[in-house]
Order: sequence, then structure tokens, then C-alpha cells
Amino acid sequence: MPSTSPDALGFSCACGSLSGHIDAAAAKQGTRIVCHCADCRAVELYHGAPDPKDSGVDLLQLNPDMVKIDQGAEHLQLLQLSPRGLYRWYAGCCGTPMFNSLRKPRLPFIALRSALFAEPDRLGKVVAQAFIPQAGKPPRHDGAARMTMKLASRMISAWVSGRWRQTPLFDIESGLPVAQPLVLSKAERKALTQES
Repeated sequence: MPSTSPDALGFSCACGSLSGHIDAAAAKQGTRIVCHCADCRAVELYHGAPDPKDSGVDLLQLNPDMVKIDQGAEHLQLLQLSPRGLYRWYAGCCGTPMFNSLRKPRLPFIALRSALFAEPDRLGKVVAQAFIPQAGKPPRHDGAARMTMKLASRMISAWVSGRWRQTPLFDIESGLPVAQPLVLSKAERKALTQES
């Protein structure tokens, strides 16, 4: 395993076969959010994780170049809830949901599940909540402006510097993901998103 700085924050799948790290500086540049959307919940349910219906899914948004996979990259597998849906990366060794990303490397975005980290408290405070359910009303968002501004700032920096090319999730020459997506059928997705 490559050596890492003493202040690195390590993450891994449940069985430990797929692991990596981010630097503390990356965590400071990231945006920690909690997402309550039906799709994030569906992914957790698909993989047999605890139902996040009441808590939401705690995520750290970064640029892909900030994420280093130290071992087990061959275990990366890819799920989509629909043909145009986000890429939902998971560890094929044990089924642990790992990352969300956009479908093109030129859109440098990755969201890591905070639960993957040995010390999630070091990721900083939650600064935004998305798709908070409201009875009889559309979902609401708290902190969306801050989240969007930080996302745009990180993406622009990655474009200008060329760091968008540094990603563990895509082959840059072809633009293809490093794993073939498994796309759920409409029926499979409906069954997951309609669970009570």
C-alpha cells in the first residue's frame, strides 16, 4: 500500500478489500451534506445497507483527483438506477456503496459516503441538507446555495488546472468508466424507490 501523510483520512468498504484515502486539505475543500432523496435511499436498500429513510445519506462532495484508491480498485463496480442516472459506485467484493459521480470525467464530481471513513468526524460539519421530505409539499433544501457555490468553485479549479483528468473512476482516453454500468430496469427501480 502506498505511504500516506499522517493527517490522511482513510476509507474502506465493509470487508476492507477496497480502501483509499483523502488528504486533510481535501476534506477542508469538500462539502459535507446529507441527502434525503429517494435515489440515494434506493441505492442503500439495493445493497442491503440500513434504511436511511429518517437519517438521510451522509456524503462528502469532492473532486475525483482528491480521492486516492490505495488497494482493491479492481473491485469497483457500477450501478445506475436509470440509463441517465448518476453513477453509483460500489465495492463488488462485499456490496458496500462507495461513491456517486457524474457520467463524464469532464464533470469532475465525486461524493463519498461518510460512513466509509474510520474517523468521519474529521470530515467537518454537515453544511447542507438536500431533498428533505415535507408532508404534502415538495422536498426542501437547506444550505443549497453554499453547496452549489463550493461545487462550482471546485469544478472550475479542476478544469483550469487540468486536474479533472486525474480520476480513479474513468479511463480518460476513452471517457468510459472503469467498470461497465449495471442499469436497473424500471420495475427494479420502482420497487426500491417505493419501499415505505
